[in-house]
Amino acid sequence: MTTSGSRAFLLFLFLLLLGSLLPLLYYSFLDRKLEQQKCHLNAPRRNISVLLWHWPFGRSYSLDGDKCLEMYNISRCFLTDNTTAFSAADVVVFHHHEVSRGMSPLPLHQERPATQHWVWLSMEPPVNSVNLSQLNGLFNWTMSYRRDADISIPYGKTVLGGDELNFQAAPNRSCFVSWVVSKYRPHQARARVYQSLKKYIPIEVYGRWNKKPLSNNKLLPTIANCLFYLSFENSEAKDYISEKLWRNAFQAGAVPVVLGPSRTTYEALAPPGSFIHVADFKSTADLAAYLKRVAADKQTYEKYFQWRHTHRIKTYTDWRERLCQICVKYPSLPAHRVYQDLEGWVYS
Repeated sequence: MTTSGSRAFLLFLFLLLLGSLLPLLYYSFLDRKLEQQKCHLNAPRRNISVLLWHWPFGRSYSLDGDKCLEMYNISRCFLTDNTTAFSAADVVVFHHHEVSRGMSPLPLHQERPATQHWVWLSMEPPVNSVNLSQLNGLFNWTMSYRRDADISIPYGKTVLGGDELNFQAAPNRSCFVSWVVSKYRPHQARARVYQSLKKYIPIEVYGRWNKKPLSNNKLLPTIANCLFYLSFENSEAKDYISEKLWRNAFQAGAVPVVLGPSRTTYEALAPPGSFIHVADFKSTADLAAYLKRVAADKQTYEKYFQWRHTHRIKTYTDWRERLCQICVKYPSLPAHRVYQDLEGWVYS
């Protein structure tokens, strides 16, 4: 074998050896990386203290004891509404309704700890969020129904696993469609749709608007007597799907006719095949005609309940459960974020 041939052979052997070693080195590196991540995940978290500066709309709940652990099995998360604990709080939550109306001023006169994070909380659509520009540069995290909020707390969500395997749509309902509305505004899209739709089908209306309010005990039983329910949001805003769908329609067992964000949003969040979207029809006359056809065909009507065999819904109604979610998200939240244009984010 020539000298050049020997060199080529040795080079070939070297490359062969290197080729066999590289995968071993790569997987060894991966193993170390995974072990580090595992250790990080298993590392005990420190206690997180969350101060609620004021209760939303003045409706308070008891915070005695370790509520997050006792009620939701979330450990190392301590809630308080005692504002004297401001300097010791890791997170301070401010509800926009009270802040924007001057009902609960921000503690700008107090020295704010460098590691403390402020949370802007609102479950309202942008149209109901006023005086946002004055809050620029103050908040670190957002907390709302929106999926892109730092702490996303929807009104409800769809969960895999049907809990009503034997669910049957209630027969012989005496009401065709109902709507519960308290703050009726003629300029809203839902008002326009209602005024047009009622020309073609009977709609039973309840709520403070027409002086037929329903107590909590009577709300769901009344809606349950109807084939359909108008889950009309007061604003067509990104991801804004309120209790009008999750509680009023789904928990009552009526088929929701929805007006709010796009069909794509409802498909992403609501149970599959569970709703009728107003935007799918060219006119309210077409919508009314479809509702009549569905009501007359038992098999078609019951298709809107098939999701209950494979899915269920979970609703969020207790502010404490929402606040405890801050601790769940805390390790992954951006430590140095500041919303310099909060209004821009809300309207994005």
